Amino acid sequence: MASPEVTSMLAALSDSSSPQSNKSSTGYTDLLNQITSTPDSPQLIPNLTAFIDAILGETLGIVAARPLLASAVTAIKTLSSPEAKIEVGTHALRALESRGVSFEEQDAELRYALADAYEAREDWLESAKVLQGIQLESSQRRIDDHEKVGTWIRICRLYLEDDNTTTAETYLNRAKNSLYKVDDLVLKINFQLSRARILDSQKKFLEASSAYHSISFIPSIDEEERLKTLSMAITCAVLAPAGPQRSRCLAKLYKDERATQVQEFGILEKMFLDRLLSTEEVDKFAAGLSPHQLAKTADGSTVLAKAVVEHNLLSASRLYSNIGVNELGVLLGLDAEKAEEYASAMLQQGRLSGRIDQIDGVIFFDGRHGLQAVGKELRKWDGKVQGVAEEVERVASMLQAQYPVSLSQRLCGWFAEGYDRILPLLIWSK
Repeated sequence: MASPEVTSMLAALSDSSSPQSNKSSTGYTDLLNQITSTPDSPQLIPNLTAFIDAILGETLGIVAARPLLASAVTAIKTLSSPEAKIEVGTHALRALESRGVSFEEQDAELRYALADAYEAREDWLESAKVLQGIQLESSQRRIDDHEKVGTWIRICRLYLEDDNTTTAETYLNRAKNSLYKVDDLVLKINFQLSRARILDSQKKFLEASSAYHSISFIPSIDEEERLKTLSMAITCAVLAPAGPQRSRCLAKLYKDERATQVQEFGILEKMFLDRLLSTEEVDKFAAGLSPHQLAKTADGSTVLAKAVVEHNLLSASRLYSNIGVNELGVLLGLDAEKAEEYASAMLQQGRLSGRIDQIDGVIFFDGRHGLQAVGKELRKWDGKVQGVAEEVERVASMLQAQYPVSLSQRLCGWFAEGYDRILPLLIWSK
């Protein structure tokens, strides 16, 4: 309850006020300054609520009440406690319910202040709901595109924090339609990051990886944050279904020079080089995943477990020309029937080349016969030669940078001695 002093002053102002009374407006302003001059007073909250009730009553006209309400909203913003902001702000919103059209600008400012208070308490859902009440398509006040897009993206990010990707995507789509009208780099970065997080939550991991990777190249972002988004890009690529598209994505990430600086580089390297993953490596990687990335799929397995099984199956196709279904099950840590199901699904989807002989219980990979086998071996050979050439060029560049004069002389000596005898050895060692 408000203090007796404030109650009596409000009663006096109410009795002498009229819609055209400048004296009354000055009196209310002086009273608000008096209330906020003691921020540690236990009567601060009831005094503010009583003040808001008084200016939104019938004694003041709309023209006189607007600046007073704006001053009250400013006073609410200065409150140090989020709980105090929420208590006073919620009371003010209830008082404005029937007169919101006349006080749209003050209502919007009040809702922004309330949203900040809820965010401080990590109450993402309530913060989003408060912001949703702001009239962004109104004829009563001028609202620029920057405020609209900024509010929509903020609501989107709050719903993402609350794991509500469906509603978050709705507001992201609203922002997308007006984003081209805004020239604000921070808003555009937040939009891209929100889009990547939605794709990640929807388990569209290849698209999410590409989105995160693009963000990691934005120079205005702090280096630590750029490495974090690169790490998220690698994580999404690892979780994506095995196949040619993921292989291209892994290659792009593996060739990124910054990849060695992130913790996920070990599993990225093994997947890119088509090496089998051990249980220990998978468990270590799983420890850093988000809850939605560990969710169960329709067959009862996790997204990660399915991705690892498909990767190991693809790696096995690189190691063997054919393998028995039972042996493949042992290799994948599954029973024979489940291993055959995975192989069959990947063959049907075009993510694995080969055929299954169900009578003999054998899987033949990639049709290693005739011209197909020859073509594949030639491509392998070309890849080895290219890899060795790139490695030699890299080493030569490093030496040239450190010994710019002596290196050229040494290279001439090497070629004179017969560099052609060294190259085959390098290729085979590769």
